[in-house]
Amino acid sequence: MVMPDLSLNIYLVALLGAFSLGVSKTGFPGLAIVNVIIMAELFGAKASVGMVLPLLIVCDLIVYPLFRKHASWKQVLPLVAPAVCGVLLGWLMLGQFSDSAAKKTIGIIILFMISFQLLRAMRTEFLTHLPDSPTFRWGAGLTIGVSTTLANAAGPVYSIYALVHQLKKNDFLGIGARFFLFLNIFKAPFLGQLKLINADSLKIDLVLLPGIFAGILLGRHLIKLVPQRAFEILLYIFSFAAGLRMLLS
Repeated sequence: MVMPDLSLNIYLVALLGAFSLGVSKTGFPGLAIVNVIIMAELFGAKASVGMVLPLLIVCDLIVYPLFRKHASWKQVLPLVAPAVCGVLLGWLMLGQFSDSAAKKTIGIIILFMISFQLLRAMRTEFLTHLPDSPTFRWGAGLTIGVSTTLANAAGPVYSIYALVHQLKKNDFLGIGARFFLFLNIFKAPFLGQLKLINADSLKIDLVLLPGIFAGILLGRHLIKLVPQRAFEILLYIFSFAAGLRMLLS
């Protein structure tokens, strides 16, 4: 046993989830969905939301200094108010959900995010011509806030926002590093109030940190070993099947 209530097999699978999260921050953002799926299956849908958040904050604290020279906090401001409202709405919803309802909701969010990723890949030209209006910014911000609170899975929506704004790669990374660092820290007290972040979850997070560090350190190199297109196709198939399973279970 690695911990009194965490078997070696569960620990190794959870470590894979943490590794996927680390890689997602440095090499392939869509891989974060794998972490969401693994944690929800191992620890329960609601519990996994609180368990993953401290790991995300560790990732953000490591990644932010790498991209702080790019973009600025001023560019984050248009998303702050709608995203904060989305977090509050997600917190109210999460407090009312049973674990079964949370699992189905995470399944829906995963399928929704896959659709967004496919839209991003197939209709880039269309997305870059969408109007940058207050309605779009509030819609994107609210969706990010709700989805990150209910499932820690808001990356694809942020990607759509970035495409509409035609952000350069470094600006995309710099704004994202600041925005998600702020948003994840802001979420923490609300998940703590729901007791989804607690002493037991933090102990598990502590032993999963090596997976995070390994993913961040090795992510850029490992991602080169698999052809990007093949990797994306496998990820879509895996995520779609897992999201459907959560929705129907």
